[in-house]
Amino acid sequence: MIENYWGNALFSVVPTIALGLMFWLMLRSILRADRIERKVYAQIEAEERARLGLDKPVT
Repeated sequence: MIENYWGNALFSVVPTIALGLMFWLMLRSILRADRIERKVYAQIEAEERARLGLDKPVT
């Protein structure tokens, strides 16, 4: 066990920061993937609507 105050403080804070960083990275990747998927889906839908000659959907 470390008898140093700053060493104890560092060992207490580092795991919390590391877990927070990992959570942030996972959430960021999920949100980016969702955004890209929605963009691609909208593009495919627009191409299909143009191919079929349909109007744009009302938003």
